[in-house]
Amino acid sequence: MTEPVVRAVLVTGAPGAGKSTVGAVLARRLSAALLDLDTATADLTAVVADQVGVRDLDDPRLAQLTRRARYEAIVSVAVENLRLGLSVVLVAPFTTERRHGAAWAALEARLRAAGGTPSLVWLDVDAPAVAERLRRRGADRDAWKAERAPGAVAVDLAPPDVPHLRADAARSPGEIAEAIQQMLP
Repeated sequence: MTEPVVRAVLVTGAPGAGKSTVGAVLARRLSAALLDLDTATADLTAVVADQVGVRDLDDPRLAQLTRRARYEAIVSVAVENLRLGLSVVLVAPFTTERRHGAAWAALEARLRAAGGTPSLVWLDVDAPAVAERLRRRGADRDAWKAERAPGAVAVDLAPPDVPHLRADAARSPGEIAEAIQQMLP
């Protein structure tokens, strides 16, 4: 009998691409733990934001103080789950990891060492869709991203520079999760 694959699926994409929604659907389908960066670290990040006097989660001052600790929190929990043989779905921008091969290689090696089979999933979405989704979401942290001409946004929409699976974020969350599940090794 073959051992089931213990997965570490990292869901990334632009703000408004549907990372959290798709991640939740995918976690349910895979019977995996869901580790969403914003959900897991929001309260502690808010404490730091209050201390620094910023409201925007993406403010460079806040990001500089919290990024390493925020990502370490969800990755450490992922590693513990993987060591127990439990699959995980991590939801976060993973900007550094998707842009820098060495950062991705280090994270991938860490997840593999814990017993997981890592896959980076990129939710591909175009600028007009991101602009509309951010407008509908109406979050304070999205204001600067959407303050452009209609249909344009100030976010990185380029796919990862490291190996990844591409999912079309224009589809429904269920369809996206099904497509991702079919692409997983």
